[in-house]
Amino acid sequence: MTRRSLVIGPHLLLSVLSLVCTTALSQVAPVSQAPVTRIIDESAPSPPAPLSQSDKEDPGSLGSDFKTYFTAPLRWNATEWAWFGGSVAAIGLAHRYDTQVRTHFLKLDPTATSSNDLQDAIPTAAVFAATCLYANVIDDASGRRESWAMFEAAGLSTITAYAIKYTTRRERPNQTSDPNQWGKSGGDGFPSEHSTIAFAVGTVLAESGNDEYRWIRRLLGYGLGAATSYERLKHNTHWLSDVVAGSALGIASAHFAMHHQEIDEANGVRLEPVAGGVLLTYRITLP
Repeated sequence: MTRRSLVIGPHLLLSVLSLVCTTALSQVAPVSQAPVTRIIDESAPSPPAPLSQSDKEDPGSLGSDFKTYFTAPLRWNATEWAWFGGSVAAIGLAHRYDTQVRTHFLKLDPTATSSNDLQDAIPTAAVFAATCLYANVIDDASGRRESWAMFEAAGLSTITAYAIKYTTRRERPNQTSDPNQWGKSGGDGFPSEHSTIAFAVGTVLAESGNDEYRWIRRLLGYGLGAATSYERLKHNTHWLSDVVAGSALGIASAHFAMHHQEIDEANGVRLEPVAGGVLLTYRITLP
């Protein structure tokens, strides 16, 4: 068995895209069996241990995470489909109030435009950068895993968000006063990628770590997502249903990333967070 590693310098990538709400997969508990007495011939070679389902799927590899994420709906159980249905219902309800919410914010600021994209992204970028920096300063492995989960959640959810954007091609409220302008050239409003990434990063912050400071983490994490969504509405950049869809997508992707965070020793290529950057590793079995 040979294992080789290559350290890659840190790079800031927060441009990411994604397709439907994806939730964390359930783990199957092993079934206990009654002890069985057997006569074993110690001279005979032991048969190789069968591969577990996780070994077969290699959940630690980068390619496997992408495959598992985008095919997750094929394995959803009743509870996960109920969450998906609830998200769709929430988006539909928000759509009913798209015009009223837009009118409310235009009354507050009739000159609102989409020129605040960078400003609205700064809080999320700051939380991600602060998590990475603090983990490296104190050399905390759990903090580096948390920042990696933030990165993966933001990346997967944004990939999906952009795929939906350019499929639905919905015009933004600063382009039209009609919230039902779908399939339009130049439309890219649904869902809100700012809300998607903010809730992806914020949910990891809220649900990671120990429970001692859980209420503070949740206040900061979900507050980040809510505040970013509010700013997108205030700046007349998105409809209410855009930010609700982005919120659901970001939260679901965060739970997926946290569930698939631990990297196994199975064969394959993977990225691992380390002090000063990320570690690209691969493992092969030599004859």
